[in-house]
Amino acid sequence: MTCLLAAVAAALSMLMTAGMAGTFFGFSVGVMPGLNAASASSAIDAMNALNVKIQNPVFLAAFVLAPVAAAGAGGLLLATPRSGAAWPFFAAAAVYVVGVILITAAVNVPMNDALAAAAAHGDPAGAAARIWSDYSGRWTTWNSWRAVAGAVSLLLMGYGVYRWGRGS
Repeated sequence: MTCLLAAVAAALSMLMTAGMAGTFFGFSVGVMPGLNAASASSAIDAMNALNVKIQNPVFLAAFVLAPVAAAGAGGLLLATPRSGAAWPFFAAAAVYVVGVILITAAVNVPMNDALAAAAAHGDPAGAAARIWSDYSGRWTTWNSWRAVAGAVSLLLMGYGVYRWGRGS
């Protein structure tokens, strides 16, 4: 039963992490360049709308529960003869927490809040262009780091599954 629960936790953690990494990747390579091609005021309005709508139960559950499931898989694997497969899941959870959750909380969310506050004042076109220019590049850079951290976390989980399958 422990192996079954570990398999479920591992699969869920991998699915949620892949979803998050893909979301961040998609924003960096598609959404942000698309918004950069629009007028600054339109980009600001669109980004503010995206930032509101992305805060939904499905996104938030996957965002928060991915490292919990990874750590849970690691914990369950410790109770099996294949306990050597546990450490990659613990490492994956740590990478995710630092590279995805902490960056989100420390950088991307405060930038989103500042963008929403700046856009609420109805700045003229020149001010909107400066606001978007200051926001877009920095936000995209940090978002790309979140995508990288999610991918590294996913690779660590894959390594854990590999070790598990090899009996270590």
